[in-house]
Amino acid sequence: MFILAAALVGAWSLAPAAHAATRCAVGAPGVTARVAIGDTGRPMLLHLPAGYDPAQPAPIVFLLHGSTGTGAAMLRDSALEASADKHGFIVAAPDAGIPEGKGFVWNIPGVPTVAGTIPTADDPDDVAYLETALDWLAAEGCADAARAYVTGLSGGGRMTSWLGCVAADRFAAIAPVVGLRAGNPAKHDPSRPDPATCRPSRPIPVIAFAGDADKTNPILGGGTGYWQYTMHAAEQRWAALNGCTAAPTTRWITERVYEERYSGCRDGADVAARITVGGGHAWVVDNDAMWAFLSSYRLGTITAPRGHKNGPSTSSGRPGG
Repeated sequence: MFILAAALVGAWSLAPAAHAATRCAVGAPGVTARVAIGDTGRPMLLHLPAGYDPAQPAPIVFLLHGSTGTGAAMLRDSALEASADKHGFIVAAPDAGIPEGKGFVWNIPGVPTVAGTIPTADDPDDVAYLETALDWLAAEGCADAARAYVTGLSGGGRMTSWLGCVAADRFAAIAPVVGLRAGNPAKHDPSRPDPATCRPSRPIPVIAFAGDADKTNPILGGGTGYWQYTMHAAEQRWAALNGCTAAPTTRWITERVYEERYSGCRDGADVAARITVGGGHAWVVDNDAMWAFLSSYRLGTITAPRGHKNGPSTSSGRPGG
């Protein structure tokens, strides 16, 4: 009896320490700080939402900057810190691994950077870095690994797409901005994505944003060698990968924004694309709408996407006028 009582007292005495070890001690609520990520040697900017409870891991959005950009500039241009405070998610804004110009570019294997060079085995592995960052933030008790998402602009959008291809088991949903891809352009026919270069391990929900006046990554395709096929072709490929069976629909969200959506997908993994009429190569994103889509999903569960509330659906195809 004495031994049992002693064991119970010991367990009770250890419980507070174990609980304390899971409390996030990184940063402060409502503040953006540069945080060293484990032993990677690569820090990143981390914004904990206002009102954040260190004892409760929060969802996290990785925000990836465009080519030659930085995490700091991407935080400024996206206004995601304010959205994080409003909705209660963490924002992580890393710098890519390859220095270029005044900033950095992402390592997407086999794909030339904006400098025209293809990353080599000697360049930092950005996929491994982002996965390590997620693991570390989850182990520190800060982030909920089942509710991890990625978004990014331009080159960061292409990197976001690449993570959908190779890390679908780590991220619950992705949101590329002016950078939706579904693998590399096929060598024999660059107007189509090469199926061999994007084989996600599971259906992954996708919401993409773009402007129809984008001259850098035009939605009608063309442009540089890493672009080529249309945004519509990328949407169709993701819909095929996700096993979407319903006829695609198009609806107006606002007077200047329309949405193409593929539904009836495996695990409820919808594919949506919101196009801003007259929008250019910029952060053409409704942050609230992006979060509403992303937060509908988490790893390990099947969650039906939220209903449409902003306008009537039409048949497949882009709106006229």
